[in-house]
Amino acid sequence: MTQTATAPRTSVLEDHDIYRLDARLTAEERAIRDRVRAFVDAEVRPVINDYWERAEFPFELVPKLAELGVAGTVIEGHGCPGMSRMAGAQVSLELARGDGSINTFFGVHSGLAMGSINTLGSEEQKQRWLPAMARLERIGAFALTEPEHGSDSVALETSARREGDTWVLDGAKRWIGNASYAHVVVIYARDVEDGQVKAFVLEREPDAEFPAGFRPTVITGKIGKRAILQPDIVIEDLRVPEANRLQRCDSFKDVNKVLNATRGGVAWEALGHAIAAYEIAVRYAGERKQFGRSIGSYQLVQNNLANMLAETTAIKLICFRLVELQDEGALTGPMASLAKLTAAKKARWVVSTARDVLGGNGLLLENDVARHLTDMEVVYTYEGTDSMQSLIVGRAITGVSAFA
Repeated sequence: MTQTATAPRTSVLEDHDIYRLDARLTAEERAIRDRVRAFVDAEVRPVINDYWERAEFPFELVPKLAELGVAGTVIEGHGCPGMSRMAGAQVSLELARGDGSINTFFGVHSGLAMGSINTLGSEEQKQRWLPAMARLERIGAFALTEPEHGSDSVALETSARREGDTWVLDGAKRWIGNASYAHVVVIYARDVEDGQVKAFVLEREPDAEFPAGFRPTVITGKIGKRAILQPDIVIEDLRVPEANRLQRCDSFKDVNKVLNATRGGVAWEALGHAIAAYEIAVRYAGERKQFGRSIGSYQLVQNNLANMLAETTAIKLICFRLVELQDEGALTGPMASLAKLTAAKKARWVVSTARDVLGGNGLLLENDVARHLTDMEVVYTYEGTDSMQSLIVGRAITGVSAFA
């Protein structure tokens, strides 16, 4: 990657990039990062706490996000930006640095839904759906997880049977971000004929209702990522034309191609939350006074800040190496699992410690750290729990699988 000069630094404590990793970004990658960061600071952060508290999605931000021209990130052609993997990672980092719900909305739409179509669709299907999705005129969703199949999504039970030029789908999905209002829903189902997993695209015009066979109900009562709408879905006698079956999905191995391509994004999201929490804690430590002194002058607080910086730096080093491995075509499943496992665990500790630095004020939504804290609980669980990631790595270490 091209070496370029870094921007002027603030104080050492305020700058999380102590090892100057951002100096490895190209001018284009830095420009994309700065564009997304400016959007987050100007548009997301001023409004997101209110939406988060009301558990509503900020639809007002979608046209503004579209103006950034980043949807589709690394996908080339069909109206997509075709940016580098590092640039795509910066998008995820900066969105998460602002808010986890917005990052999840974007990741589902751009990484999972658009990624499924780009990886598994025919050329005609890519041309049919990707340009409008790149403009965010059509919102995408990715329906894989089911009520009884999360970590073992390979065992999904939603069925698909062919009747002439139509497929009939039956089953249920759970935690499907964007699906209550999406226009393009990629649904994974098992073909009753050969037992293999296939992918189908449900289309909905902007002003149209979902067909009767697709019934989403938004999950309520969440403690984290409250501004992203994630419904349960009942699928009953849902008819999808053969033309909407993604032509290059013939088994769960093909689904894994999509999942492997996006898994690294979760590590970058964890980094975004960690950076945000670290910055909040540093600012607060410099402003908050107790016993006549800034709390940043006390040994216990400095110890916390130093260790927060250490853990954030460790995550960042892993994330940068992850992109290098992807660019080299050398990234393996265990490598991605180790990155997610490590990043989520460390970021969870960083945001928890930031809450502690803020004391009682850390419980207030207005100080943002509480939102990052509960959102990290989601990151710790989704895209493969800590336990499942450890078992994938454990299998690579021992050569023995601890799960079916």
